[in-house]
Amino acid sequence: MAVPKRKMSKARRDSRRANWKLEKPGFVSCPQCHEPVMPHHVCMECGYYDGKAVIAQDE
Repeated sequence: MAVPKRKMSKARRDSRRANWKLEKPGFVSCPQCHEPVMPHHVCMECGYYDGKAVIAQDE
């Protein structure tokens, strides 16, 4: 069974975990109403996805 021969220092351990950053999501503009929406999601403003009305909006 593999067992560490030496204790891993806190600096080495923490530098390995230093690349777990949050990234802001990439938004695109809706082709119908030009509001920012997440890619591959239905637009909550106009209810369109892929050029088709998926959610009926009350006008």
